Amino acid sequence: MNEPLVPADFAVPLELRTEFFVLEPLEPRHNESDYAAWTSSKDHIRATPGFSGRRTWVDGDMSLADNAADLAIHAREFDDRTRFAYTVLDPVTAEVIGCVYIGRSGRDGHDADVRSWVRADRADLDKPLHDAVTQWLSEAWPFRHPDYAPR
Repeated sequence: MNEPLVPADFAVPLELRTEFFVLEPLEPRHNESDYAAWTSSKDHIRATPGFSGRRTWVDGDMSLADNAADLAIHAREFDDRTRFAYTVLDPVTAEVIGCVYIGRSGRDGHDADVRSWVRADRADLDKPLHDAVTQWLSEAWPFRHPDYAPR
């Protein structure tokens, strides 16, 4: 098992709410909406800072069942405190419009690797999401030098 990313006494935030979106832990119950979000936006996600130039899950083919299994892994990692995946939801419809991932950084000088994406049809939310998550990281998380590609 990987070492926890945060101290044992740290209360992991379970929500970030703004007028534009709500973040909550990504779980299997989000499967259908999550699958629709990323499969409709592969080119957009590949072009998003933090994903561009990297081979990721976006490049593979996953069935709805494969996606559900992947979301179960994300939920386990969240519970184990080794990696934190959040779904980005529309505050009115609760539709998945993106994701935020917080994990261990492999780069010197950084204490966390943070990536986020939004659906192609909600691309206007990329910068507001980045700005809100950047502020959230500085106010609610123990990281001092997260690696989060600028927008």
